[in-house]
Amino acid sequence: MSKKNKKEHKKDHQKESPKYNRQNLAKLIDGIFAQNPTKTLNYKQIASELGIKDMGTKQLVVVILSDLVDLDVLSEISTGKYKLKSKIGNITGKVDMTARGSAFIVSDEIEEDVFVSQANLNRSLHGDIVKVALYARKKSKQPEGEVVEIVKRKKTTFVGIVDVSKNYAFLVSSGRQMPYDIFIPLAKLNGAQNGDKAIAQIIEWPKKSKNPVGQITTVLGKPGDNNTEMHAILAEFDLPHIFPETVNEAAEEISDGITKEEVALRRDFRNATTFTIDPHDAKDFDDALSISTLENGNWEIGVHIADVTHYVRKGSIIEQEAFDRATSVYLVDRVVPMLPERLSNGICSLRPNEDKLTFSAVFEIDDKADVINTWIGKTIINSNRRFSYEEAQDIIETGEGDFNEDVLTLDKLAKLLRKRRFKKGAINFERSEVKFELDETGKPTHVYFKDSKDSNKLIEEFMLLANRRVAEVVGRVAKGKSAKTFIYRTHDQPNPEKLNTFNQFIQKFGYSLKTTNPGAISSSLNALLHDVKGENIQNLVETLAIRSMSKAEYSTVNIGHYGLHFDHYSHFTSPIRRYPDMMAHRLLEKYFSGAKSVNKDKYEEYCRHCSEMEQKAAQAERASIKYKQVEFMQEHLGQEFVGTISGVTEWGFYVELEENKCEGMVSIRELEDDFYEFDEDNYCIVGRNHRKIYQLGDKVDVLVAKANLVAKQLDFVLADSEKKI
Repeated sequence: MSKKNKKEHKKDHQKESPKYNRQNLAKLIDGIFAQNPTKTLNYKQIASELGIKDMGTKQLVVVILSDLVDLDVLSEISTGKYKLKSKIGNITGKVDMTARGSAFIVSDEIEEDVFVSQANLNRSLHGDIVKVALYARKKSKQPEGEVVEIVKRKKTTFVGIVDVSKNYAFLVSSGRQMPYDIFIPLAKLNGAQNGDKAIAQIIEWPKKSKNPVGQITTVLGKPGDNNTEMHAILAEFDLPHIFPETVNEAAEEISDGITKEEVALRRDFRNATTFTIDPHDAKDFDDALSISTLENGNWEIGVHIADVTHYVRKGSIIEQEAFDRATSVYLVDRVVPMLPERLSNGICSLRPNEDKLTFSAVFEIDDKADVINTWIGKTIINSNRRFSYEEAQDIIETGEGDFNEDVLTLDKLAKLLRKRRFKKGAINFERSEVKFELDETGKPTHVYFKDSKDSNKLIEEFMLLANRRVAEVVGRVAKGKSAKTFIYRTHDQPNPEKLNTFNQFIQKFGYSLKTTNPGAISSSLNALLHDVKGENIQNLVETLAIRSMSKAEYSTVNIGHYGLHFDHYSHFTSPIRRYPDMMAHRLLEKYFSGAKSVNKDKYEEYCRHCSEMEQKAAQAERASIKYKQVEFMQEHLGQEFVGTISGVTEWGFYVELEENKCEGMVSIRELEDDFYEFDEDNYCIVGRNHRKIYQLGDKVDVLVAKANLVAKQLDFVLADSEKKI
């Protein structure tokens, strides 16, 4: 190489020498030691590894090394030589990221969650499965560690706003799952314009780069557009919004004809009085009820469920799509179905005056609602009437209308079943649903609450009965014999720690729970829910009570359903919208034909997938509600509302408005009459000088200060605050 070339090469190399700020440099140094846990390194080796040439940055390396010793991250083995502080082994777990960028690692290998600072996450993201090196435990402190390996990425696609500059672009993610902006080369924009909401996929994450590199895969549209925002919510939770064309084509090829041979294989209920009761805007009718009088005076009640698996064959492309989705998703303004519309709203839907294939649980029930006999099998029905919940409720309240005697009989039996269920220990959770009236553009014009009435409870009670009896048919076996593998809907007993925390909270309002045994818990919880009805803390207590409970999930291991107080419980009654119900139908048919038990481990994997997808769907639904609440409150900036403190944190307290249940935050920075501190043990914020308290459950008057649609966040200030909005 000539002297000239060497000089130019050296000049170019110097130009490429990286520039670091203190925070970034500290993270990189920390990372080098994490990757070399057994090595002793000095500042020159660190600088060389990072390509640092200038003396000023080298001196900063020395300062940071000293800081890391003070922070107990490094040990100074001898003067100027450093080594990673000794660890106490590794665990593997899932990243649960906080709003501030740090995380807790949830692992089955250790009882407590492990705290990992943002600097020690080493590019791991929310939901990732990671290996964590634990630090030596300090007395009375939560275990801490750092991520040393990303075992499995949870997500590689993220939603955000495209920010285009002259030579490059970024996707700025709005969710806590991605705390880094994604670098997008201009050639990878895929038609996205500055300000568009889009989906980006990470394609690489260079070792020395803070930001991952990605490409735009889908342009969702302009922020604020209703379809854009709903599709963005679905994408945020990795949920689809359209069916692949191949799936729709396969659905169109399915015949809706019913042959005489098929009818001959089924029990015929077409002459029995049969009807459906559903929401007024429903199109997919999973279930119907039939009722007739037997010769002995008892009632024959049929719970008829759409026979989806007759049409969706195992191994088909529609079956695979249904499994992948696992559930229909219900956003504020739409349903994203599990099955293509031809099946969900057409062939399988139990529409009136059409012959339909069903899988049924048929009960002989006396006037005391005692179940005398149960029959489960394939049937054919023809529904006489489609009721909305409102129409059925009107019959229950007035005693008049189509099939009024049948509806009233079913209502009477349902109330007896319900009363008996609660007497045995079922928990009576009844929460109002937040609903919106939307204009033609999807903009919310009104917020209202939907309560469960007798017509809803009528359907619920017979569906519970069918789900319980189906699970008992497979799960109840003679002593000494093992039950065949089945899909159960399980609900574990409450976590004692969460329950104790909840009990401490309600004691501040003069209530308490008995926690001596499961039966005492459920009965005292029912009494509590009854006592707070109509009180300003009702919604708060109900929310916290639900949070203190375990989550219901799908499993092949039957531990019973604590909330319903059932020893055996499955999901059988909604196969149009839930894949576990399809699995239950298939297993019942298989076992009724004399087949051996299926592989338990394989079906447990299916259950885990369905539980996970159910959680995603629930999160997406809550996100859509939150978005519409914030959108609605944009029209009410500066207005005053009465609310209840629904949450307290170190950075402020949340307030739920009584009028519409929209929730926003009063920042602790906005409380200017004193210096306020967070009292974690007593769920409150306390003024240091005047001892004024803002406590969970307190009523406050607030003004709407800001509505941030991107973050789905409302900011409030106290109504008596002098601060201008």
